[in-house]
Amino acid sequence: MTQNKATLTGLIAIVLWSTIVGLIRAVSEGLGAVGGAAMIYSLSALLLLLTVGFPDVKKFPRAYLITGSLLFVCYELCLSLSLGFATSRTQAIEVGMVNYLWPAMTVVLSVLATRQKCSLLLLPGLVLSVAGIARVLAGDNAFSLMAIGHHIAANPLSYGLAFSGAVIWSVYCVVTRQIAQGSNGITLFFILTALALWVKFFAGPQPEMIFTVRVVVSLGLAAMAMGFGYAAWNTGILHGNVTILAAASYFIPVISALLAACLLNASLSINFWQGAGMVSLGSLLCWW
Repeated sequence: MTQNKATLTGLIAIVLWSTIVGLIRAVSEGLGAVGGAAMIYSLSALLLLLTVGFPDVKKFPRAYLITGSLLFVCYELCLSLSLGFATSRTQAIEVGMVNYLWPAMTVVLSVLATRQKCSLLLLPGLVLSVAGIARVLAGDNAFSLMAIGHHIAANPLSYGLAFSGAVIWSVYCVVTRQIAQGSNGITLFFILTALALWVKFFAGPQPEMIFTVRVVVSLGLAAMAMGFGYAAWNTGILHGNVTILAAASYFIPVISALLAACLLNASLSINFWQGAGMVSLGSLLCWW
């Protein structure tokens, strides 16, 4: 696959990813945070087995097999559980926005890892993204560290998982390209994520799974968006232009929030949209 085709494939993933926040939250409301995530990743893994197939693990570089698996599984656990454990639909969208710090972080880490030359826009771009998240978390209140602290304290688990996920995924995007040597372990990674979630599901009491038409439809759509989206993204970061993909991903925060608000019938404040725009603009500045 040429670099241009791989980059285009990665861009398709961005469109699919924009639906994930709303769909994961919709599934978790019926099946629980852990059970819903386990179902989504199980179906996604099945789809990948049927379309991409199971890779020849013996040909994988050991570093990619171990490090790639660990980073991917940890990220997916952080993402899915942060959305599932949110106390409201609006909070789930806010948590998703925190996760979208990863595009700016990916650009910064990519520059550091490859020792590329960069302009002075890199630092203010990262600061602007972080400030955008702070604007989102401030809600309808005036911007203050105390207000943000109280907001996070209302559900530190969800916000903490989302931020950890942003860091982990930016590391995955940069490190994988260096150690994969063209290998694609996305199917294996999804299977491992599903297994980890089922282990957690059966390790302790979980809420009852309630299947409704809305939950089942959301489950199917989430599985397709997850499976096909990550397959496309993995191809993009392995063979495409990582910097272009990271820059294009700045569209995700705003589009994802818009789709999530429609899917979840949630009302978002002007401050939220201002913050989302700042996150996107900050990521763009980092790329520039």
